[in-house]
Formats: sequence, C-alpha cells, structure tokens
Amino acid sequence: MYYTYVLYSEKDGQWYTGVTRDLRTRFAEHTAGDVGSTRHRRPLQLIYYEACRHRDDAIRRERYLKTGRGKQYLRKRLTAETNEASKKKLERH
Repeated sequence: MYYTYVLYSEKDGQWYTGVTRDLRTRFAEHTAGDVGSTRHRRPLQLIYYEACRHRDDAIRRERYLKTGRGKQYLRKRLTAETNEASKKKLERH
C-alpha cells in the first residue's frame, strides 16, 4: 500500500504533499526534522491522506493534489470534514 499525504505547517500555514509506503514512519521523520523540505516548517500536522494500491497511482494523486484544482478539492474536502466533526462535537454536548 502507498499513501499520498498532506501536511499542514503551523509555522507558515502552507501545505506539503508527499508519497510514502509507510505513513507513520514518514510522518515521524517529518516531525523529527529529518526531511529537509519540511525541517524549517515545523510543527506539522497530518491533515489528509489517501491509500493507493500502486505507487504510480499514489504519485499521480500527489501531482493532482499539487495543482490548483487539487488544492481546491482538498479545501472543499477538509472543510466538509471539519464541519462534520464540529457538528458531532456539538451533538455530544
């Protein structure tokens, strides 16, 4: 399984999109500052990921999510999920 993932930098408010085979280990590497492209952007949050069976599919998805339309898709998807989580939280209280 391969993962396409998006990190959010709390420092600069930007997204970082990547591909990995081991999401937990890769996120730990980002968090520890072992990845040069995100070292200066910490702290980071994992805000989105997708699982793909094949590496080529994950890379294709990464490329799409880096485009204007891909970012628009992510914003819409993340806003919908955030709104849904907020509704559930309110229902519990």
